Amino acid sequence: MVKLVVREKETIQEAVRRFRKLVERSGIKKEMRRREYYEKPSEIKRRARLRAERRSRRVVPAGGV
Repeated sequence: MVKLVVREKETIQEAVRRFRKLVERSGIKKEMRRREYYEKPSEIKRRARLRAERRSRRVVPAGGV
């Protein structure tokens, strides 16, 4: 849960900007997008496997040029 205490003499715009940053850093937006639609477990596994494959392709072997 994100809590924001509005500072003294802080404008609404500044408070909203700080709130947006807090929400972004906490990962709430990312989680909301992920839960927006139901995703089958097989789709989740497939996406994770593809992500791992891409990650392994990017890694340069030690001692390589």
